[in-house]
Amino acid sequence: MRYVGKKLAVLCAAVLIAGCSSSVIRTSTTSHTVNGYKIKPNADLSSADLSDANLRGADLSLANLSLANLRGADLIKAHLSGADLRLANLRGAHLSGADLSGADLRGADLSLANLSLANLRGAHLIGANLTGATLVKAHLSGADLRLANLRGAHLGGADLSGADLRGADLSLANLSLANLRGAHLIGAVMPDGTKHP
Repeated sequence: MRYVGKKLAVLCAAVLIAGCSSSVIRTSTTSHTVNGYKIKPNADLSSADLSDANLRGADLSLANLSLANLRGADLIKAHLSGADLRLANLRGAHLSGADLSGADLRGADLSLANLSLANLRGAHLIGANLTGATLVKAHLSGADLRLANLRGAHLGGADLSGADLRGADLSLANLSLANLRGAHLIGAVMPDGTKHP
């Protein structure tokens, strides 16, 4: 395994210009167990209790985490691309730098979560609760945030270009330096409490 890891690192260094990504390196890692649950890509963790779990850097891409309790979990730089997180409890979770691109977070509770620098490109956040969440410099381009609750969220420097925010609640949200180019805001409640036409 150690030889394979070195060989893979050399291969990645050789093709760095061609765009070798960390996802290639992740394929050589093995799964591990947290709170009795096997943590790995494509894992079925629906309704799992992973509250306050240390999942930092874990690869849970394409995993089923619907209805899972991840309250307060450490998911810093975790790989959750394409994961099913519908109705999951992520209240107060630490997701800074996490990859949630294309993840399904419909109806999820992300209130008070830290999503700074997180990749949420193309994520489905319809009806998600992001009250008081920190999304500083988060990448939300093309994300579906229809009817999402972003009340009091900190979106400073976030990329919301092309995001669908129709009917979303942005009251008291901090949008300083946020990129809203091409964002759909019809019916959204803006930070000053007015409704976008």
